[in-house]
Amino acid sequence: MLRTSTRTDLVNFPTRDSSIRMKLKVVARKVYDYVRYDLKEIAFPSSLPDPPHIKKRRKLTWKERYLVLKEASRLYAASWVRDIGPELRPNEYKKNEDSEDKTSGVNGTTKDKEPSTLEDLAVAARGGMETLRPVLQRVYMTRASAYRDALRSFIEGYQEGIQQVMEKREDSSAQQEEDTPKKPS
Repeated sequence: MLRTSTRTDLVNFPTRDSSIRMKLKVVARKVYDYVRYDLKEIAFPSSLPDPPHIKKRRKLTWKERYLVLKEASRLYAASWVRDIGPELRPNEYKKNEDSEDKTSGVNGTTKDKEPSTLEDLAVAARGGMETLRPVLQRVYMTRASAYRDALRSFIEGYQEGIQQVMEKREDSSAQQEEDTPKKPS
């Protein structure tokens, strides 16, 4: 018996155009999802979530933000001055005033302390490469000498340990030779 084609039969069998449309829809959906989720994460990665014990801070108001920016810019501008005064480091100057009072009562003279390596580098960096090079060389030489001294002391200790082990081996081997009786021949 021959069947005649009906409209429902045509719908069940996909035509070439409909299969291409379906493939295009799938490809378009995948591209859309990639751009929407993956590309966004690649371009602007999200940070890891905070650990559970961290308490979230409240957001600052606009007035508080302005005050923070004002104070930060004041400190930044003041940091470009070579002599950092008591307005930036009030605690250090209080300590110095106390120590001056104690020393002036005894000797009447105060001793200037040397600037730290970090302060030296900061001042030299502002001066440019000509002033920075000697400071960096001095830092390198102090670090290198400390490393060299530590390496020497390690080598000396290592050699002493080897000598002690060798002496113990010699003593134990000599003692074993004495303990073993010689057979008369």
